[in-house]
Amino acid sequence: MKNLPKPVYFTGFPALKVLILITGISLAACTWYVFANWLRDDGDIAWFTPDANCNLHTSTCSAVLGDKGRLTLTVDADGRIDALNILPLDVEVEGLNPSHVTVDFIGRDMDMGLHRFGLTASAPGHFHGQGQVGICTQDVMPWRARVILETPEGKLGSWFDFDVIRS
Repeated sequence: MKNLPKPVYFTGFPALKVLILITGISLAACTWYVFANWLRDDGDIAWFTPDANCNLHTSTCSAVLGDKGRLTLTVDADGRIDALNILPLDVEVEGLNPSHVTVDFIGRDMDMGLHRFGLTASAPGHFHGQGQVGICTQDVMPWRARVILETPEGKLGSWFDFDVIRS
């Protein structure tokens, strides 16, 4: 019987395993980026500029949707919108009959992920729900609330900017 040589185990730096790990992490990051942007796709939304002097912390904000109507967003925040607090959201729509209303909270200067909240109709032209702003990574975090209406004529929307102070 022939003696087989003992196997040699390489005990140095596992370069191939590290390269496979880096490739896997890179593919996961690219997949997350594509998926997040696909969910946030706003190419088919007709955007309308909000009215000036909007302060979601203390009052309602509204936007005229061209000659189609008007939308108003109210965030019942008791004086200040804070991160991770549950926020009652109210949207009133005049002149349109949307089938679905969503509110997205997105970071203006930083990708903070997708914070999308669907609202339910509580009366004709009135939608109610709850939302939440993600955790702040800066002392003052700039956010944007995007209100999107799904109507028979297509998607319409407006945005309202606000800042959250880290507590």
